[in-house]
Amino acid sequence: MLHGAGIDDATVSWRHAIDVLAEDYRVYGIDWPEYGRSTGDVTHTIDTYVDVLEGFLESLPYERVSLAGISMGGGVALGYALENPNRVEQLALVDSYGLGGRLPNALPWKVLGQMPGVTEFSKIAASATTDSVRLVLDHLVADASELPDPFVADIRQKLMEPGSIQAFKEFQNNELSFNGRVATNFVDDLESLSMPTLLVHGKQDPLVPVEWSVRAADRIPEADLELLDDCGHWTPRERPERFNEMLLEWLPDDRCVPTPEYPPAEIPGLTRASY
Repeated sequence: MLHGAGIDDATVSWRHAIDVLAEDYRVYGIDWPEYGRSTGDVTHTIDTYVDVLEGFLESLPYERVSLAGISMGGGVALGYALENPNRVEQLALVDSYGLGGRLPNALPWKVLGQMPGVTEFSKIAASATTDSVRLVLDHLVADASELPDPFVADIRQKLMEPGSIQAFKEFQNNELSFNGRVATNFVDDLESLSMPTLLVHGKQDPLVPVEWSVRAADRIPEADLELLDDCGHWTPRERPERFNEMLLEWLPDDRCVPTPEYPPAEIPGLTRASY
C-alpha cells in the first residue's frame, strides 16, 4: 500500500484499510523516504520512488504482489507495474497521479513552496486548531466539515511534526512546472498494462481530475472503474467503509500467504519503514 505526497504517510491514508485487509492478507504499508517513520536521502521523483519500491519488494519472499497506491503512490505503483508486469498480480490506482499531463489545481501549493519561510509558517498556522486543519483539508476533500475527528487529528499531528512536507516541496520542484505540466505521465503506456486494474476516484476530487481515471479505464485492457459520490481526493479516509469493501471484493481470493520470518532488510533510500 503506497501513500501519497504532502501531509501523508502509510498510517494516514491507509489507517483503516491496513487493519481490514490484514485479516486476510499479508499487508505492507511503506513510508516513502522522509515521510512518516522512514529516513533517507533521495531525489524525490516518481522514478526514484519506483526504484525504492523495487528494492523493498525484492526483499520480500513473494514472486507476485498486489499494489494499491493513492495519488503520488498511485503513480509509483503504475510506474513499477509497467516496468515489472510479471511481478504484479493486481493494481489499484486511487485518485492517481501519472494518468494525465497537467495539474492546474496543484499550482498554489507549488507557488507557496517557493517562498522562503512560507511553508513553515503555513504549517504552524494550519495546525493551530482543528478548525484551521479543516480549512487546509477543504482544498483536498469534498466536504471538510463532515470529516471525522480522528482523520483531522491525524493531519494535525503530521502538520506539527518537524520536517514534514519538506519531501513534498522537493517532489513538487521536480515533478510540477509553473504551467501545471507534470514530469510523469503514463497515459501513452496504459494500453500495455497487462494486469487487472482497479481505478477508484472521488467525483469531487479538487486536485486530480476525475477524467484522468475515466480515460485510463478506457485504455487499460482489463480495468474496473469506481467513482464515489460526495468524495474528494482522500478516498480511503473520506469513505473508508466503501473503499475497503471495494478493495476486498476486487482482490484475489487466494488469501493464504507465507509469513516472512523477519522484516525486510535495509533498502537503499528507505532505511526504516512502517509495517
